[in-house]
Amino acid sequence: MVLLSFLPGGYEWLIVALLVLLLFGGKKIPELMKGLGKGVKSFKEGINEAKTEMNKAKEEIDTPVDAEKK
Repeated sequence: MVLLSFLPGGYEWLIVALLVLLLFGGKKIPELMKGLGKGVKSFKEGINEAKTEMNKAKEEIDTPVDAEKK
């Protein structure tokens, strides 16, 4: 629990949200969230590609040498 003590609480999140609204305005927030969503989607796709490549490499390593000769 000590590790997470630096995270903001309930009212602090409200203050952060109000500051973001004041800084960026109501019209910019949807654009920011859309960009953030695209970034997260791209990151997840990259992770999935890396997992696929790792699984392919693992399968190649696990394939017996006799099976490759046939």
